[in-house]
Amino acid sequence: MVERVTTASDPTDAVLSESALSVHGVCDYVVNVATGCRHGCAFCYVPSTPPVRARKDMICAESGVESPRSDWGSYVLYRDDLPERLDAHLDRKRTWHETERGRGIVGVSFSTDPYMDDRAAGIATDVIRVLADHEKYVRVLTRNPTRALRDLETFVDAGEYVTVGTSIPSLNAEAVRALEPHAPAPASRLDALRSFAEAGVQVYALASPTYPDQDRAALRRLLERIATVDPAVVFHEPFNVRSARMSATRSHARDCGDRDLADAFDRLSGTDAWIEYALEHSRQVLELGADLSLPIHLCPHWQLTRAADGAVRKWFEAWRERQPPESFAGRPLSDDAPLSTPDFERR
Repeated sequence: MVERVTTASDPTDAVLSESALSVHGVCDYVVNVATGCRHGCAFCYVPSTPPVRARKDMICAESGVESPRSDWGSYVLYRDDLPERLDAHLDRKRTWHETERGRGIVGVSFSTDPYMDDRAAGIATDVIRVLADHEKYVRVLTRNPTRALRDLETFVDAGEYVTVGTSIPSLNAEAVRALEPHAPAPASRLDALRSFAEAGVQVYALASPTYPDQDRAALRRLLERIATVDPAVVFHEPFNVRSARMSATRSHARDCGDRDLADAFDRLSGTDAWIEYALEHSRQVLELGADLSLPIHLCPHWQLTRAADGAVRKWFEAWRERQPPESFAGRPLSDDAPLSTPDFERR
């Protein structure tokens, strides 16, 4: 598959934005090194978010695309001067937003991949250096940790102020390639994360979003491989079938010839089927995580929580209120008692 991506500079003035990801204990702020992303993941929620929709005219003018959402993966607008502007911004900033779960952490970058290519990586590494110099905690998320390894010294120098993670939804390289056409293979992501850990950099992982055709054995293999990098926390989330990108996700799976995965997505069209899959995967990930001594944190989407009812809804809501079992940014290790998983009853 040939990758054709239009690149330009991003004129956006925003430097540091408060983030709703605090609800999952991920971060309180985000810094995005670019608008757009090379990976073109079919299920990516970003092109449907308000920041992209509100800047549609700018994105189209700068990139030449017709639709920032449907053309996701074909354009990247870089913020080359971001590190300098961020440094000046932090010098002036007198207050710092810090919630109980977000801990004042800055996410780099949660609306694009900070290490998708060399140009983005140069910006991201300087951003990490600036944040660490200002003693701000940084959570880096990338599907290309191999590229990030070239700047390992910056991560090591940042010490306690940085943690780096990657998303490994499945070990099935062909299925992952169908939905993440330009992202590195799962095995290479894990290898790179292991190298970070061996260098003394704290790491974490996202088993997210787990595919609906994964059975318990596949989930065990996935978590066993993740356990080899000794992550501080493993975030888990099932697919959100109410996402505006779900149609594109089904199409990608079918167009790439993965009929089993496409059929599995088709079976989730009903609300009950979606909730049953989400609950069962969550249950199995928790059970397997306990067997493997993995610190699991569930991140049910608000649309999933609202679609459920009764005990299942209360259980998802309870997870949205919990602290991640991760010692980072001064977060004390959670001593919350385990939550009993409710049974699913079709309505």
